[in-house]
Amino acid sequence: MGKKKVLICGATGFIGKNVLERFRLNPEYEVRGVYHKESPSVYLGVDWVYADLRNFRDVKRVMEGVDIVIQLAATTSGAKDIVTRPHIHVTDNALMNSLILRESYEQGVEHLIFPSCTVMYKPNKKKQKESDWDASEEIYPTYFGVGKTKVYCEEMCKFYAELGSTKYTAIRHSNIYGPHDKFDLDKCHVFAAMMRKVLEADTQMEVWGTGKACRDLLYIDDLVDFIELCITKQEAPFELLNCGSGKATPILNIAKEVMRLKDKTLVVTYDTTKPDIPTTVVLDCSRAKKLLGWTPSTNLKTGIQQTLDWYEK
Repeated sequence: MGKKKVLICGATGFIGKNVLERFRLNPEYEVRGVYHKESPSVYLGVDWVYADLRNFRDVKRVMEGVDIVIQLAATTSGAKDIVTRPHIHVTDNALMNSLILRESYEQGVEHLIFPSCTVMYKPNKKKQKESDWDASEEIYPTYFGVGKTKVYCEEMCKFYAELGSTKYTAIRHSNIYGPHDKFDLDKCHVFAAMMRKVLEADTQMEVWGTGKACRDLLYIDDLVDFIELCITKQEAPFELLNCGSGKATPILNIAKEVMRLKDKTLVVTYDTTKPDIPTTVVLDCSRAKKLLGWTPSTNLKTGIQQTLDWYEK
């Protein structure tokens, strides 16, 4: 058998870069990376292609001849945009995913991996399984647009899986952190924001909200492991799987751990007028363990240290 041809959409983004770095070193795969706004880094063994994945001609062109599609392209940002401009996460993502899912079916792609999210789950400190989400219940208001869009894409994965021979995997992953994350305070997620604030502060740092909200934090390498296992072990035409640490970490604990590792003592202030999403969602990943043999292997302290090492280079 020859090498599998893997298309990584969004290969210049946070998750995309980490997936690409792993797959390009695997002799079983040929890697094609899609870029749009950000120019790609030079990697040996990567076939880079430019595409606007909102354009059906571009989607058709980049997917020709590929066996596996890892769809990581998305319009994303942090809490500020989610609270003040929630519509920006809806249209682009619904359009590009609709085109990619349709084309994967029409071209007979072997397997498509779609990263969903966890914002459809109700806030709850207890671990939630995939089946715990009830479509009849309203999604948390701040997440309504992006949540409904993700659920639509999950349903389309299931729809196309029932039509043809392409496998589809929808991964409800938790809050991912690690190397190549965004650290722009207007666009980044909570982990990167907290880490950067600690590193740049002299005597005090500001936290948006109360700092008590919890997140299920998962190191990026564990997500890449998960994706690899889906490709090699999934047997059913469609799977919807949780992927998280299964632990609720208060966001203030991120800052405290970074302070400890950097030997810094800061006064923490709280601005409750700034955008804040005071929700807690923790994932039960027992189904992924049963089907794939997957469990996360990087604890929070190790993950933060490795992210700091990368950032400071």
